[in-house]
Formats: sequence, structure tokens, C-alpha cells
Amino acid sequence: MAKIRVGDAEETVVTRGEWPLERAMKALGNETIAVLGYGVQGPGQALNLRDNGFRVIVGQRGGSPSWDRAIEDGWTEGETLFEIEEAARQGTILQYLLSDAGQISRWEEVRAQLTPGKCLGFSHGFGVTYREQTGIIPPEDVDVVLVAPKGSGLSLRRLFVKGKGVNSSYAIFQDATGRARERVISLGIGVGSAFLFETDFQREVWSDLTGERGVLMGAIAGIFEAQFAVLRKNGHSPSEAFNETVEELTQSLMPLVAENGMDWMYRNCSTTAQRGALDWRHRFRDAVTPLFDELYESVRTGEEARIVIEANGRPDYRERLDAELQDMADQEIWRAGKRLRELRP
Repeated sequence: MAKIRVGDAEETVVTRGEWPLERAMKALGNETIAVLGYGVQGPGQALNLRDNGFRVIVGQRGGSPSWDRAIEDGWTEGETLFEIEEAARQGTILQYLLSDAGQISRWEEVRAQLTPGKCLGFSHGFGVTYREQTGIIPPEDVDVVLVAPKGSGLSLRRLFVKGKGVNSSYAIFQDATGRARERVISLGIGVGSAFLFETDFQREVWSDLTGERGVLMGAIAGIFEAQFAVLRKNGHSPSEAFNETVEELTQSLMPLVAENGMDWMYRNCSTTAQRGALDWRHRFRDAVTPLFDELYESVRTGEEARIVIEANGRPDYRERLDAELQDMADQEIWRAGKRLRELRP
């Protein structure tokens, strides 16, 4: 593991160069990795591990759409595809990738299969960090680790197929066997991480919940809607408003940021754009910083966890979620986007 300077701090990172796939396979050569849950992260991680040569099985509720998807992806019922409890029984490393609500509801049956020496893996620190609310308290005689790809399971898989990878964080909550570190790093390499940086369960979930509610999803959606509405209110067409709000950002500017950074993207825009952006970025930063402080405090105190657990526990949660997502889809900005995407060559 290497110490590198990242910004103003020194961090520990693991690259494929120092921990190649061959080393990971040797470390986990006698393990059976049971990927429990085939929803968001499960397919990408399970398929990447399988393609990399690891012994992988999938645990999923029979008869569900995700079960059918697993069969379509080449998992075989009774051989590599099982009900969750049976997969947990067979696995020596249990990648617990159900939704946070699913992890809570299935915990007791999974916990019963955590015999001494097994490894319980997560891709999100929610269940363990907020264990007083979730009830997910691992037994003391198993390793408890985390590999959190910094991207959706879909992105993880797409990049893997292209020979690339997303970066991931890793953490160790409990090292009962003395092998937790080699297990978690090997698992991180196996799922297709480009490199791994060290964190802990609490920091992972605090940063993750802040990011999802902030820049990654909540804030960006709110900013999109606000700018689109202002442009439409002032007589701009839906096409013009959408292109200046969403299309140019996602298709042109963000790829430049991903390639070489925000400053490089600025250098490759017009001087008019540069001047305005440099001036207004300070005003936007100052305007939203108090909101981010409020958000982080809500995450830190567990209030956001309480809201999630309470909402996911309602019997009509799925219907409410579908209604909220449909409301988003029905907004003019996203109806316009759907039509304009159809015109892309």
C-alpha cells in the first residue's frame, strides 16, 4: 500500500500494480463469495468477480424480477443461484448488497449463517454505522469489511467490460481472523476497482449520504429545475432551456472535468464563459454552504438514517416512491430531455 499526497493530505491507496488480480485470486482462492442481493450493486459486482475467475454464487429472493434477471445473466438455479439464506450458508465471504431496508429485514437469517471465520462485506456503511437503529450488529468472531465502488453498479460493470474501473473506498470494521485486510483489498480488486482508498464505515456513510443528497443527486436536480424554470419563465423554448441546463453540462463539460479537472474545462471555454463562471461560482458557493452544513449535521446525528428507515418501513413505500419518481419524470425539463435524446445520432 502506498502513501500519496492527495490535495493537502497524505492518504493510503492501493493500486492494481501493487495488488494485481493474481494476488487477489491467490488470497481468495479457497473462498466462496456469496453476493446477497441482485439489485443495484449486486449484478455488477457478481459478474465482475465471476469474469475475473473467483468462485461466486448469488443469493436473491426467488420469484422476484431480480431473480429472473440473474438467470438471464447466466446464474444457474441450484448451482450458482440460491435463496438468500442458502447462499449465505454456503458463502465464506458474504457481500451483503441488499438495499438498506432489505438488509434490516433479512438480517436475522443472514446473521444465523455467519459462523466463526466468515467475512461479512458491505458496499455501504449504513447498516453498521447506524446499528442502534438498524439492529445490524455482527457477531464478534467474523471479519466485517467494506468495499464501496464510487459509482453505480451499472457503471462498475460497463467500465469493467471496457477494461477500465471506478475507484473504490475500503474499510475494516472488525478483524476477527487476522485476514480482513487481504480479504477486503482482494475483494476490491476482484469487483473491478481501478484503485482503492482507505476510510472507515462511519466516514463512508456520512460522506455518501451527504453526496447523494447534495452534489451527486439532490442538489444537481434542484439546480437543474431552478435554472430550467427561470429560462422558460423568460420565454426560452424547452429545447433551448434544456440544452443550456442539462445537455451541455452532461455531454460536453463534465467529460472535460472528468478528463483533466474543473480548471482545465474552464480553459477550454470561451473567455465570456470563463469570466462569468469565475465570478458567479463564489456567490453560489456562499449561498449553498449553509445548506450543506445543515445537511451534514442531519447525516451526522442519524436524522437522515431515521427518515430513510421510517420511509422504507411503510407498507406503501414502493407506491409512494413510484409516484414521486413519476412526478419527476412528468416535469417539462425531463419530458423535454427524453424527446431531445431521441434526436441524438
